[in-house]
Amino acid sequence: MNLKNINIGELIKETVAHSGIEMSRICSFFKCSEGKVISMYNEENLDTNTLLRWSKLLEYDFFRIYSQHLILYSLIKKRQNKNIKTQLPQFRKNVYMKEMKDHILEKINKREKKINEVVEDYGVPKTTLYTWVKKYNN
Repeated sequence: MNLKNINIGELIKETVAHSGIEMSRICSFFKCSEGKVISMYNEENLDTNTLLRWSKLLEYDFFRIYSQHLILYSLIKKRQNKNIKTQLPQFRKNVYMKEMKDHILEKINKREKKINEVVEDYGVPKTTLYTWVKKYNN
């Protein structure tokens, strides 16, 4: 899976192939024709309601792919001022996809980033990074 260039339709198609769910069940779930399902497979982007329905049907969180993309490529930094009040929910980034771990470890191994830079840029706790290095760099 390439987190840099997300083609959600292709990912859904692959997930369906691995799941063994029959086309008739998919068509019934979406209340649409087989042609419409195939056209969704060919879409690079899908609306959030459709993506939510695919996530439910396939029991896979496709939204997490986008969250991990934001963490990796937009360098979401921790809030500087913790006292800022907002109506938006705050999420912990304690679940990391394998692709994200690989990307970060590659940066560290190639000496493109130091551990302190990864902590600051990606918000991954230092203890987590040391665990990854110990576990995956053997």
